[in-house]
Amino acid sequence: MTELATIETAVTIVLLLLLGAVTLGIVRVRGLFAAVVLLGVYSLLMATLFIVLDAVDVAMTEAAVGAGVSTVFFLGALWLTDTVEAPARQRQFMPLFVALVTAGALLWGVSDLPPFGSADQPIHREGADYLVRSLPETGIANVVSAVLASYRGFDTLGETTVVFTAGIAILALLKRRRGEGGN
Repeated sequence: MTELATIETAVTIVLLLLLGAVTLGIVRVRGLFAAVVLLGVYSLLMATLFIVLDAVDVAMTEAAVGAGVSTVFFLGALWLTDTVEAPARQRQFMPLFVALVTAGALLWGVSDLPPFGSADQPIHREGADYLVRSLPETGIANVVSAVLASYRGFDTLGETTVVFTAGIAILALLKRRRGEGGN
């Protein structure tokens, strides 16, 4: 293992530990403002982890939407509502049970995946030759644009529609709330 790979592994482990600590903080904190801040920190840590994993496009999206827009929307919602969580009437074990079952199912599903970074995965053997195919098939010189606009056009349209619809819904809710309060 090279020195660079060792450093990358150490950074990944530190980021995962920080993500675990922030997750515990989100679950344990009772103030809604603190929960919103911790959710923003979680998104920034995830963006950093995506950069370490060489998924810079996903990292930028996570930083912009997860840490940026979502945090602003949550803070706006807190400004219009109360910042203290209502006290729990009783302990509820069903959400914990559902979370544990879901985690077990996800771990069981992941156990059948090939090793991370394995060169003999199907994606590395066939179908990933976008650099060669993109210009003749799409006529678009930029490979990233060819993949997003042509090969994954409907996926990109769907993602854009979801983000746009969510933004419009939040604006409509905030406008209605502001009109009720007389502000």
